[in-house]
Amino acid sequence: MTQMMRAVEISEPGGPDVLRVVERPRPVAAPGQVVIKVAYAGVNRPDALQRAGAYAPPKGASDLPGLEASGEVVSVGEGVSIVAVGDLVCALLPGGGYAEYVATPAAHCLPVPDGLDLKQAACLPETFFTVWSNVFGRGNLQAGERLLVHGGSSGIGTTAIQLAQALGARVFATAGSDEKCAACVSLGAERAINYRDEDFVSVMKAEGGADVILDMVGGDYIPRNLKCLADDGRLVQIAFLAGPKVELNFVHVMTRRLTITGSTLRPQSDLIKAGIAQELHKTVWPLLATGRIAPVMDQCFDLADAAAAHARMESSQHIGKIVLKV
Repeated sequence: MTQMMRAVEISEPGGPDVLRVVERPRPVAAPGQVVIKVAYAGVNRPDALQRAGAYAPPKGASDLPGLEASGEVVSVGEGVSIVAVGDLVCALLPGGGYAEYVATPAAHCLPVPDGLDLKQAACLPETFFTVWSNVFGRGNLQAGERLLVHGGSSGIGTTAIQLAQALGARVFATAGSDEKCAACVSLGAERAINYRDEDFVSVMKAEGGADVILDMVGGDYIPRNLKCLADDGRLVQIAFLAGPKVELNFVHVMTRRLTITGSTLRPQSDLIKAGIAQELHKTVWPLLATGRIAPVMDQCFDLADAAAAHARMESSQHIGKIVLKV
């Protein structure tokens, strides 16, 4: 007889109210995988995109939303030796986090950092994998360089500010209210720009330009980003809240040797994600364990209130991460 679990599924594409609590069969660990009894699941923008019908899960992944979780390993698949039953972990997931149990590659699990609880640990994987691979991988941010983070008060933004500042970069951020700007400064931003009152292009030009920009807005921000990059600057695009299409003059790219790059995390191979996990464990987990950086929590909702969690995220009123208590 199949063991069942509670889960939240997307009943049809639409708004937050299409999220439904259902009974589903518990996942089984395939070779190389573990099954985690979920304590908390992180809520992220890609979950809302998937719910709206704009971000299909990769082939073979669970159709349930949820790209990160924390909890206890309850079973391991064939060939798994790096994680054991009983370990407390947080993990990057291919999907399926909004449930009592989830399967994921063992190599995408990381130990809960010393000093953090399971609620805090659920905030780590999606944002830290994304920031590390984009800002420090694709953007090659170096100590002493200037980083501009758009959406500085988001889960991605609060992570990027802290990590870049801890590793020696000068950090600037944009946000949409004085309260959010104050939060960015408290996390280590040298200057936070309220985009409703100030032009981030002129602010950054006065500082000598940004060496790296992390952008999730897109749209008309893209040509403005190019204007405020320093020579040899790198624009790293990770989302398009304002749309992916824009007209650009590439003369600036050529004459000032600019780089435009970006990535999405979910479609990348298990091997690449495992490599990011190893780099995080080596370089970033010690910073978490010593309290040098920490996840910023906004609000915690019960699993059954996933719709309210999505509404909170899409209101853009939050500062930091939203999680579900499973």
